[in-house]
Amino acid sequence: NSPECEREMLKLYKAFLPNVARQELDNTDLINQELRKDHISHFILRLAYCRSENLRRWFLMHEMEFFKYRFNQESTTGVDSFLKANNLEYSPIPEDEKVSIRTELIHSSPMQNGATVASKDYYKVPFTEALDLVRLRKIYLKNGQAYVPRDDLVTIIISVFRANLSHSLAMASKALPFLEEDDRLLPKLSNLSRQYIGKDYSAQPSVTGQVVAGDIDGLSTKSFPLCMKQLHGSLRENHHLTHGGRMQYGLFLKGIGLSLEEALRFWREEFIKSPNIDVDKFDKQYAYNIRHNYGKEGKRTNYTPYSCMKIIMSNPPGPRDYHGCPFRHTDPELLKQRLLSNGLSNEGAKEITELAKNSHYQLACVRYYELAHNISDAGFSVNHPNEYFEESQRALGANRPNARFAARRTGTSTVKTETDTKSDEDVLSKTENSFESSFDDDMDEFLSNSLNEIME
Repeated sequence: NSPECEREMLKLYKAFLPNVARQELDNTDLINQELRKDHISHFILRLAYCRSENLRRWFLMHEMEFFKYRFNQESTTGVDSFLKANNLEYSPIPEDEKVSIRTELIHSSPMQNGATVASKDYYKVPFTEALDLVRLRKIYLKNGQAYVPRDDLVTIIISVFRANLSHSLAMASKALPFLEEDDRLLPKLSNLSRQYIGKDYSAQPSVTGQVVAGDIDGLSTKSFPLCMKQLHGSLRENHHLTHGGRMQYGLFLKGIGLSLEEALRFWREEFIKSPNIDVDKFDKQYAYNIRHNYGKEGKRTNYTPYSCMKIIMSNPPGPRDYHGCPFRHTDPELLKQRLLSNGLSNEGAKEITELAKNSHYQLACVRYYELAHNISDAGFSVNHPNEYFEESQRALGANRPNARFAARRTGTSTVKTETDTKSDEDVLSKTENSFESSFDDDMDEFLSNSLNEIME
């Protein structure tokens, strides 16, 4: 119910269902087309997110949020039509009954008065269907019946929605074995819960090499999202990261423009500060994985930096780990202390912690960005750590700030040539085909990760 959540929901609602959002009933064909896409996407996501308890819980929570938002946007006529279409037999009580219990309705909530009671419709439902409202003492009870104002009717409806969707997800999970016979569908469904379809940060020919190892400390202070700032701080403090942390942080650094040579230099210089690691041990145990991330070993896949969804939904951190999403994987009190140590006010830290508690992890990251950059509206949704970095650099008036100096160091030019343009087209083509190749990439990455975990 936060303003940030409402704002982001409205933005996405207008972007993907513009005619439904405007409720232009004369554009029936356009509305039906949008609703058809909406229905198809919902059932595809059902199949993708029914595979485990965690995925089902995540999908259920977000579908409930979206349902609640759309229900509250409906007109009175739209709500009545919805109730009728779904055989939900809730109808307003007669006016004479409302007048007879007017005093009780006024006293049932601290925000009620005679005028508000007169202007609202009230629905009489069994109190067992309104337990949340009973617990909050927001409604009037009489003879086992709860008198629910129209504003709170969504609480009743959403309970029915949750029960039905939860049952449907359980049934879908039982049907999954039958899909294993179709190798066209299952790989895409398996990976869809972690799929990122935004900008491709795995290959940026005009950027790679523009950030060197010596730039990273300064950039981490100004422009790193909290997840990467946490990893950088741990690396500097402990001179080591476990494999999950090296993968998440290493690919992020690659995405901001750290070349393979500079990456090897950066990791080597930090790791050999540990008394247990010398240059030979680093080259034998750790250099391979860095080259592998840059597509120079193994299958020679040019790996993509992790998206927010992948960080949130996969490979949760263990006791010795620092990877993952701080808003998802950190205890709320510890998260608040960490935010305060990063210079946020107590009020700001509390606001972000509340968003994280309510599972709005990416909204919490956007709010962190706004407070860290002292702006009121970021104007974008954080879907990728590298997106956060680029937006931060843009906000600071220094999009790729080291380009001029890096060109000087490496003897290259920052002026785009015909070759660069062609490379950009190759990158675009790669992005369009990334969905088809993602399953193979994940399998190669899984094998690489397993090897490194065994070596550790």
